[in-house]
Amino acid sequence: MKKYSIITLLVTLVAVLSSCNDDFMQRDPIDKMADGTFFTKEADLQLYLDGIYRYYVYGHGIGGTNNTSHDKGFLAVKAGSQIIFGDAFSDNTVYAGGIDSKLGGTYDTPNTASKNMDSPWQWMKLRKVNYFLNHYGEVGDPETLKGYAAQAYFFKAWDYYIKLVALGEVPWLDKELDTASPEMYGPRMPRTELVEKILECFDFAIANLEDNDNSCGHINQDMALFLKSRFCLFEGTFRKYHTELNLQSSANDLLKMSRDAAKKIIDKNRYRLFKNADGDGYWRMFIQKGSPETEGNEETILARVYDGVKLGHDNPRYWGMNNHTRYCMGAPLCMIEDYLCEDGRPIYLAGSEGNYTVNPLFKGYDGMWEELDNRDPRLRQTVCKPGEYASIFDMDDNTYGLEETGVIYPMIIYDTGGGSPMKHYNSTVTGYRFIKHWMPDYSEWEANPNGVQTAHMFRYGELLLIYAEARAELGEITNEDLDITINALRERAGFDFVKYPNARLTLSNIPADPRLDAIYAEKLDYSVSPIIREIRRERRVETMMEGMRYEDLMRWKAGKLFTVPVRGMKMTPEKIELYSKNRNDETYKDYPFKVTVPIGEVGNQVRVDEEGFIIPWPTSTTVIKGVRPWDDKRYYYPIPLNEMLLNPQLKQNPGWKDINR
Repeated sequence: MKKYSIITLLVTLVAVLSSCNDDFMQRDPIDKMADGTFFTKEADLQLYLDGIYRYYVYGHGIGGTNNTSHDKGFLAVKAGSQIIFGDAFSDNTVYAGGIDSKLGGTYDTPNTASKNMDSPWQWMKLRKVNYFLNHYGEVGDPETLKGYAAQAYFFKAWDYYIKLVALGEVPWLDKELDTASPEMYGPRMPRTELVEKILECFDFAIANLEDNDNSCGHINQDMALFLKSRFCLFEGTFRKYHTELNLQSSANDLLKMSRDAAKKIIDKNRYRLFKNADGDGYWRMFIQKGSPETEGNEETILARVYDGVKLGHDNPRYWGMNNHTRYCMGAPLCMIEDYLCEDGRPIYLAGSEGNYTVNPLFKGYDGMWEELDNRDPRLRQTVCKPGEYASIFDMDDNTYGLEETGVIYPMIIYDTGGGSPMKHYNSTVTGYRFIKHWMPDYSEWEANPNGVQTAHMFRYGELLLIYAEARAELGEITNEDLDITINALRERAGFDFVKYPNARLTLSNIPADPRLDAIYAEKLDYSVSPIIREIRRERRVETMMEGMRYEDLMRWKAGKLFTVPVRGMKMTPEKIELYSKNRNDETYKDYPFKVTVPIGEVGNQVRVDEEGFIIPWPTSTTVIKGVRPWDDKRYYYPIPLNEMLLNPQLKQNPGWKDINR
C-alpha cells in the first residue's frame, strides 16, 4: 500500500520552491503581502498554505533545538523536539537540572503574554489562518476552492484544540484582527460553544479534503479524521471526569464521535502496525530516516520528513551525544512499574504495599538492572538495559555491539552542562536511560543541524488506542475490539501469546493490579474499572516519550498522579561497587567514570532514600523525596495579567493571580 506523510510539502516542495525563493519556509506569508493583492490566482492559495504548515506540522523542529517549534510550547521544560522531550512535563520522566517552576509549584501568572509563537495565549498563527479563510474566495468560486479552505479549517481546529487543552475557554476569532478590532476585546466563548465551533472546522475539513494516500504531500482526510478522533476523546473524557463542569451528560456524544472517526480510518484498511524480522520494530520505527514508505512503514499517518539539505534538525545529536546537558532525562521507577511482565500480569499480583505477592517472572530490584527482564518487550525498547542499545555504542570508536564495545554503564548525573567524564553520551538522572528515539548512528549525530530522523506525529498505533478507549468509556468494548487494538499492539511489541496465552487481554482475564489500583484509589476522586485501567496502562506504555502523557493526565482529571513519588534505580551494594571503580584502571575500562555512591550523602554524589533508591532533585525545596506538588488550578494555564487589563471582559482561570478590578 502506497502512503506518504508530509514529505512532498516538507522536502520535495521545499526543494522546488526554494529554487525560486530561497527564504521559503522562513518567510511570513502575511507580512510579505498587502491585503487584497496577494491572492490573484489559484496557485497563490497553496503557496500561502504551505507557509502555514510549519507552524503545526512541527515534527522534530527545524535546525537548532533552541529554535524548535511545536504545538504545545506552553509545556516545554526542555528545548528540542517535543515529540521526544514533551514527556519531560509529565510523570513519565525525570530530567537533569533544577525542576521547572511549572512542575515545582512556583509558577505564577505572567504579566504579559509570551511572544513565542507556541504560547497558548498567542494569536499570530490563527491570524494567518483567518486571513486565508477571509480572502481565498478572491481568486474564484469558493465552491471550487473548498479543498484549500479545508486545509485552513484543519489548522484552525488544531489551533483551538491546543488552546482548549491549555486555557479552557478562549475567545473565538473569525477575522484577521489588529489592535483596533473590537473583536479583540470580546469575552471567552463558553466551552460547549467553543467545542461546537472546533467540530465544525473538523467536519468541513473532513468533507472537503482528499481521501488519498497523500502522494500530494498535503493534509488529507485521514489526518483530519485522526485529529478529530483524538480531540473528541480529549473532550469526551474531560467532560466525564471533570464533573465540576456539569457537562457529563454530553460526554458520550463526543466519545461516539471519537469512536466513529477512528473506525472510519480502521475500515479503510490502509494502515498496518510496523513490524520487522528482528522483533524490535517498536524501537526501530522511531529511528527511521526519510519517507516512512522507504522503511516499509505503513503505520504512520502524518510525519514530518527531512532531507538534510533544505530541511534538517539536531535532535539525534542532543538525544545521543549531548544528553549529559540540559537534554538529560531518566525513566522513573513509578513509570517502569506500570509495565506488565511478559505473561500479561503486573509485577505484583495480590496483597498490599509491604506485603505483595510477587509475580514469579519479576526479578526485583536487588540485581543489576534485572528488573527490566521478563517484562513487556516495549520496556527494553524504551529503557536501556546495560549490554544493549546505547550501552554498547562507543562514539569514540564508532563501534556498536557487545563484543566490539563492551558495556558502557550509564552515567548518573543531577546537573547539566560541560565538564562531564568520558562516555557522557550515555547519561541518565535515574540510572534508567531512555533509548526510544535514540539512534546508533554517529553520522546523524555529526549532521547537526541537518539530521534526517523522521518525526512520526500521527500513527496508527495511537489511533487503535483511541478507538479502544472510546469504546471502553462508552461501555461497549468487546473481545474483538481488544484483539484489533490492545492485542495487536502487544503482538507487534513481541508478546508471545503461545507461551503465555493470558498475555492476550480479554474481558474475562483482566489481571488484578493491587499496586496500581491503590494509587488510583488514593490519587483519583473516582473509581477506575479494570478494563479502563488496562487501556490507560497500554496507552502510557505504547505512547511513552511521544509527548502525550500530560494531556492524558489533564483529561482524566489525574493531576494528582504527579504526586506519586518519582525514584530512580536501587543502588545495591553491587552497583555501588561498580560506580566506585576508577575508570582509569584498565581492569575496569568499560566503566564510564569514577564516582563514589555513599548511602545518604549529597554533593557530587548520588542521594538515595531509606530503601536505597535514587532520589531526583535532591536539593529542591518543593520536591521532597521525589514527591512533586500539585494544585488543581493547574488543569488550566493562567491568562496573562496584561491581557485582562487590555480586555476587561476576560476572566481569569480559577486559582490564578488576577488583576484588581
